[in-house]
Amino acid sequence: MILSLGFAALLDLSLASGNETAPTPAPPDLGKTGLYSDYAAKTIDSRNLHYSPQYALWSDGAAKRRWIYLPPSTSIDTSDPDVWAFPVGTKVWKEFSFHGRKVETRLIEKTSDEEWRFASYAWNESESEAILVPSQGFRDVAEIQTGLRHDIPGVLDCQACHVNARTEILGFSALQLSSDRDPNAPHAEPFTSGMVNLEILIERGLLRSYPPGWRGRPLRIDAPSPTARAALGYLHGNCGNCHNPSGSLDTLNLILRHFVAPGASGESALKTAVDKKGRFQIPGAAPGETFLIHPGDPEHSAVVYRMSSRNPLRQMPALGTKLADADAIGLVRRWIQEDLAKGEKSLTAGIKNKGHRFMKEEK
Repeated sequence: MILSLGFAALLDLSLASGNETAPTPAPPDLGKTGLYSDYAAKTIDSRNLHYSPQYALWSDGAAKRRWIYLPPSTSIDTSDPDVWAFPVGTKVWKEFSFHGRKVETRLIEKTSDEEWRFASYAWNESESEAILVPSQGFRDVAEIQTGLRHDIPGVLDCQACHVNARTEILGFSALQLSSDRDPNAPHAEPFTSGMVNLEILIERGLLRSYPPGWRGRPLRIDAPSPTARAALGYLHGNCGNCHNPSGSLDTLNLILRHFVAPGASGESALKTAVDKKGRFQIPGAAPGETFLIHPGDPEHSAVVYRMSSRNPLRQMPALGTKLADADAIGLVRRWIQEDLAKGEKSLTAGIKNKGHRFMKEEK
């Protein structure tokens, strides 16, 4: 059961609390959001585009499905290739399932030039309907593993990740939608028939003002090894949402986002993290022995420590997970211990000189 409430009582609570102050209230149930053409049969409306990012955000092992709706005769402005601007009326849904059962579906909707609406819908046990949860979210709604249960986030939690200098749709971006998908990405989700990617969006005229180099040559992280590519991609998808120049943690000068704009040079994660010292000190480490990423030494790399911790004051990401991502931790440790141990200066220089494959494209 969701909490200890019956579904009817949960619906009453949802409608009575937390959402009345929103200027544009979200629909009371998922069926009224436009996701389905037939809610009873759970048939997805054909106008909603199915997609899957190549570097998935870790969510305690949840299986996810995602769709985006763009109003007719509109397109996405990609004049800033790294932060896309979506038309008013855009809707994005993300469905979470644990152990084969749908648990929640989140909705982000652009309601005006300056305003986005965030809502989450909780599924009942029979998966026949999903109703709007209060703005503060719900705790302990479904079992992740013995002793751990999933929380549906509140509106402020959603805004903490999505709203910075500009609101972003995380996972719907040039690198994430590239057809050159990284086969070593942790928890890689397959690209299946009926999904859209960057090439398909361009072909359908759904992107405008994009760099010419995006046509015909898929984007990728040009790292010196498959391990490095996957590790940098994981950091981009799971950490770069906050650790970027316009993110909430920009003052830390730790940039873990991969940039695709023409003229971008080098990997920011290498330039700002490798052999750099930050404010955080690993407990028990001697003074001066904690680095953000220390080549050949994951034990003194704060990024690894914080990925591994689930102490609420130390863990990274700070929100949204109760389980550490063992596969990703193993990947990042191998990258630090093996690839970076070969000499971080040569690796950094190699990527900087190689650059992004579209650096010299005409704007």
